[in-house]
Amino acid sequence: MADTIMNSLKEMLNHLAAAVEQFLPRLLVMLMIIIVGWLIAILSKTIARRALALAKFDALSESAGTAQLLRNAALPAPRDLVASLTFWVVWIVFLLLGIDALGVVSLRDQISQVLLFLPQIFVAVLILFVGFLLANFLARAALLAAVNANLPFARLLAGSVRFLVVLLTVSMALEQIALAHRTVLIAFTILFGAVMLGLAIAFGIASQHLARQVLQKSFSPGEAEKEEEITHL
Repeated sequence: MADTIMNSLKEMLNHLAAAVEQFLPRLLVMLMIIIVGWLIAILSKTIARRALALAKFDALSESAGTAQLLRNAALPAPRDLVASLTFWVVWIVFLLLGIDALGVVSLRDQISQVLLFLPQIFVAVLILFVGFLLANFLARAALLAAVNANLPFARLLAGSVRFLVVLLTVSMALEQIALAHRTVLIAFTILFGAVMLGLAIAFGIASQHLARQVLQKSFSPGEAEKEEEITHL
C-alpha cells in the first residue's frame, strides 16, 4: 500500500517537473518580449511626441477645437495624449504577443481578434480628429459667408454646420469599429433629418428677411418720390 502511494507521488512529481520544464522557457520568452516591448513603447512615445511637435499638432488641435474639448474634460494636451496612446498601443501589442508565446491554444483566437481590432481603433481616432478639423473649418466658412450676406442667425447656421459634420464624423468612427451598427444608423438618420429640417426652417426665415431687405432697398422713399415727380412731368 505504501509502495503504491509512493509510486503515485513519484509519477505525479515527474509529470509536474516535465510540465514546468516545458513551461519555464515559454515563460522566460514571454517576459523578454514584454520587457523589450516596454522599451520599444517608451521609444515610440518619445518619437511620436517629437514628430507631433514638428508637425505643430497642438496648433492644429486648437484650430480643430479638440484641444478645448480635452481641457474641458481635464485630459492632457493633444500631443501628450497621442504620445501616451502610442505607448499603450505598442506595449499592449507586445503584451499580447508575449501571452501568445506561452502557447495557450484557448487564448490565441482572442489575441488575434484584439490585434485585428487595434488598427480599427487607430483609424477611428484619426477619423475623429480630421472630422473635428473639417467641422471647425466649414463652420467658420459658413459663418463668414452668412455675415457677408447679412443673413440673420449666422451663428446658428455655423453651429448647425459644425454639429452636422461632427455627427457624421462620430457616425463614421463608430462604423469603423463596428459598434452597434444598426443603432448608430438609426440614430444618425433621425438626427440628420432633424438637423436638415432645422436648417431648412432657418434658411427659409433668413431668405424671407433677406428678401424684405432687398425690397426695402429697391423701393426706398426717395426713389418713390422720384418716380412720382417723373409721373407728374
